[in-house]
Amino acid sequence: MNAQDAQDAPDAQDAHLTREELQRYSRHLLLPEFGEEGQRRLRGSSVLIVGAGGLGSPLALYLAAAGVGHIGLVDFDLVDASNLQRQVLYGTSDVGSRKLEAGSRRLRDLNPHVRITTHDTRLTSGNALEIFRGYDVVADGTDNFATRYLVNDACVLLGIPNAYGSIFRFDGQASVFAAPGGPCYRCVFPEPPPPGQVPSCAEGGVLGVLPGMVGVLQATEVIKLVTGIGEPLVGRLLLVDALTASFRTVLLRRDPSCPACGTRSLTELADYEQFCGTGERQPATGSREITPSELAVRIGRGEDLDVVDVRERHEWDIARIPGARLIPLGELPRRLEELDRSREIVVHCKSGARSARAVALLEESGFERVVNLAGGIARWSQEVDSTMPRY
Repeated sequence: MNAQDAQDAPDAQDAHLTREELQRYSRHLLLPEFGEEGQRRLRGSSVLIVGAGGLGSPLALYLAAAGVGHIGLVDFDLVDASNLQRQVLYGTSDVGSRKLEAGSRRLRDLNPHVRITTHDTRLTSGNALEIFRGYDVVADGTDNFATRYLVNDACVLLGIPNAYGSIFRFDGQASVFAAPGGPCYRCVFPEPPPPGQVPSCAEGGVLGVLPGMVGVLQATEVIKLVTGIGEPLVGRLLLVDALTASFRTVLLRRDPSCPACGTRSLTELADYEQFCGTGERQPATGSREITPSELAVRIGRGEDLDVVDVRERHEWDIARIPGARLIPLGELPRRLEELDRSREIVVHCKSGARSARAVALLEESGFERVVNLAGGIARWSQEVDSTMPRY
């Protein structure tokens, strides 16, 4: 774990604001509901943001600008060019840098009064409680179910409110979980969806402005929780549809049988990858994988391979492996007759997840010579053809 702190900010909530702070936060101070007391509460607060990506970017920027005294960031990734469409915490010059290093520089420039602590590590059941302890609010900016359940359970065990948000394509959600008297994430989503049923943003895409909309909603909830103003989204799930510019609220209830916040039978953090079916995938019976380098060699030798791309048409239009043919995963069950059972079939997608499901489907349908391309076309662009567009 790498912890990196900026200059200390004042700790005491009752200390008077400095002249510089009075000027910086003057628009807050003009709000009767907020005033100097609200600003002092912000200055004395400590907020942890899990995930410094699409949601974490607006969260971090607006909380730092608002004057939250201490912001913690959890992430372990590098800035990629594909992030820049929505992760506004970073710029083109940051590509290839560690997210937390680049993000911390931006936040310090935005507001040098805010103390930044970075946790450059993958959040796990072994470190979550240690990282979360001491923060007033946790803001969940993660993009996978395993980490969402982990964040929820750690918040429940430590009694820390969870400002939740999620995004996919054109839709978003926001709520506050694990607050006193309110439901937690498990009350609403007792079980994760089956593995592969909900594709990630990397596979399904996301409108670039949507994480900005939802991240700002999360930041607003954090500010309300810290200052005590307004009515936080406790017991309510806000649904956002960017295409129709519509917002809908669903009322939520705490589940008395919830193992986290109801029966309290959950007393320690679990193996969330196995719970969500996101652990290491075992190949279907008789199946195997081939690396992009191995496939390129075999194609170069002129071997008789049927390379089947199970991505969507719009992905095919961006980049494709020479000699491959397109059969989207959703169309595969009704197009099995197009495949020759006597030929060796190499299935690929963007990263290997959808193609693994296609391999299982083909094997269940009696195909015996099926191979999955490890890492998909993304890995092909790294190992075989660096000129291929990445998305």
